[in-house]
Amino acid sequence: MPRLVHLSDIHFGGENREAVAAAAEFVNDGEFDLTVISGDLTRFAEPAEFAAAAAWLARLKGPRLVTPGNHDAPYLAWVERIATPFRRFEAAIGPAWSQSHLGDGFAVRGLNTARGAQPRLNWSKGQIDPRQARAAAVWLDAAAPECVRVVACHHPLMEMIGGPMTARVWNGQAAARAFAEAGVDLVLSGHIHAPFVWPYPFGDGRTYAVGAGTLSVRERGVPPGFNVIDIERAAIRIAALAWTGSRFEPYRTWSVDRRGG
Repeated sequence: MPRLVHLSDIHFGGENREAVAAAAEFVNDGEFDLTVISGDLTRFAEPAEFAAAAAWLARLKGPRLVTPGNHDAPYLAWVERIATPFRRFEAAIGPAWSQSHLGDGFAVRGLNTARGAQPRLNWSKGQIDPRQARAAAVWLDAAAPECVRVVACHHPLMEMIGGPMTARVWNGQAAARAFAEAGVDLVLSGHIHAPFVWPYPFGDGRTYAVGAGTLSVRERGVPPGFNVIDIERAAIRIAALAWTGSRFEPYRTWSVDRRGG
């Protein structure tokens, strides 16, 4: 059965170096079908940070899907941030607007919920265009019926209950509803630096928001870590792993019912 690893918010330039190195070893030893990284590879989107991120990604075995986060638009180069916010990301990492991967038993669509500039004071918050959600739903709908359907983006589309910070994604709730009604199984995200799993309150209740922690030194009450996702016939199991200072150990685990399982 498919096995994914979900990392986020590595923040090269402010990464936990030991945890990041150990995470690469874990990924390479895990025989994963796909590595998903849901944004914020860098701290300030500086060229040296992207170079470090690209070098680290090149060490990982197997296919990967990487979406940008709000920290992957330049923080200090204001003209570039407004005019071409993800030019550096695309030069070093790959496509910024959308990504896709079709595997054996699963399909993943990556979306960019970060923006270089927005008509509100806090540009770090998320935004999703209805066209992005529709395009993702159409692409996922074309996958084989037995596939688990996954969306990956940086910002949680709806707020984590009791989370350490907010995402406040414009059009996020509408997108979450659209994904639930389209039969998407998982929506993977980062941004808040804490792991979580909970169902969207739409459709049949079997579309699950899944958040990953961080591998940076910017901890928000949770040790650095990431998620391992095992897709089984009747269930999807998510394990959040945490860095102890010498290894990764289980921090929290969830088992959710798989649609049609």
